[in-house]
Amino acid sequence: MVKLLASLFIKDHTNFEEPRVRTAYGILAGAMGIVMNFLLFGGKLAAGLITGAVSVTADAFNNLSDAGTSVVAIAGYKLASMPADSEHPYGHGRAEYIAGFVVSAAIIFTAFEIGSEALTKIFTPEDINTDIVPIIVLCASILIKLYMFIYNRRIGRLINSAPMKAVAVDSLSDCLSTGAVIIALVIYMIWGINIDGYIGLLIAAVILRAGIAAAKESITPLLGEKADTGLINEIRETVLKNENVLGIHDLAVHNYGVNKNIISLHAELPAGMSFIEAHETVDLIETELRDKFSASVTIHMDPIYEENTDTAGYREKVGEIIKTAEPMAEMHDFRVTERCGKRVLIFDVEVPFGLKTSDEELKKRITDGIAAYDSSLDTVICIDKKIY
Repeated sequence: MVKLLASLFIKDHTNFEEPRVRTAYGILAGAMGIVMNFLLFGGKLAAGLITGAVSVTADAFNNLSDAGTSVVAIAGYKLASMPADSEHPYGHGRAEYIAGFVVSAAIIFTAFEIGSEALTKIFTPEDINTDIVPIIVLCASILIKLYMFIYNRRIGRLINSAPMKAVAVDSLSDCLSTGAVIIALVIYMIWGINIDGYIGLLIAAVILRAGIAAAKESITPLLGEKADTGLINEIRETVLKNENVLGIHDLAVHNYGVNKNIISLHAELPAGMSFIEAHETVDLIETELRDKFSASVTIHMDPIYEENTDTAGYREKVGEIIKTAEPMAEMHDFRVTERCGKRVLIFDVEVPFGLKTSDEELKKRITDGIAAYDSSLDTVICIDKKIY
């Protein structure tokens, strides 16, 4: 159904990278979620009133909260699609992540509410009125929620949407919780054992777990997660295919919403190039990256001098010293200069996060190693963290 509606109401509906198309898909899925969850709420509430089972009524109000989260998701997509302005120069793309977090917070709140009611029923159980009609209603609701899970997950993956993925997880947890409710009713009908409160508590636990997983999915990009490895490799390949670029380092990608990135990097260029030629090279690469990845791009030029025998020898020796000091460290931006009559080795050392050795200790090990090799040398060392 979603595919049919998308083809009817979304222009160029297969262009999932287009912001307008992403927003349209989000609104379409959200609108369907509102309608279906209201229908499920009405059916389950009626079933809950007939049976008097708290697990059934809790499941009904869980669907009502799902309708509310769909409204939040739609609002998030609309806000995220707003253009950049003077107060938000990088746009409003992160509103989509915020919407996903609000959805997950609502899921968690619902879990606590259901858990509280279930505990009450455990300590003060009540008789359940058994009837086949409520069971039929609940079975139908599982099929509907399973369908919602499938299309929300599919759309979430196609448009890489945190709110849509959160709604998909919630739909799947609803299938499991409703299945548990049916089991409780059947057990009461056959053996007269009332596990209604315990099933309600189980439902709360399942919903809570889904809410926490959805919250993590939304919070991580807000905190600033590392970019996808595939994207990083594409950026590297695009830059390095330019014949003037000798290497790149300090590549960083900052995310301001889905497909809204800021890319910065250092490009190593031959020092013999004229300033104009180097600028033209960098400008060409920036334009290509900007068009290919719909990103704001800044490239810093690092001149690489043609190495003489002395410089090559220093580079090789310093590389050995660094590997001895820390096997996981890597060197870049190596150059040799003269200051106040002394030869100075200038270079950056890149290390991974979580290294037990402190930056100062590592710098001392390298400095001591170079001094042992040649005490006449001075060093300027910068320690960087390896992101990619």
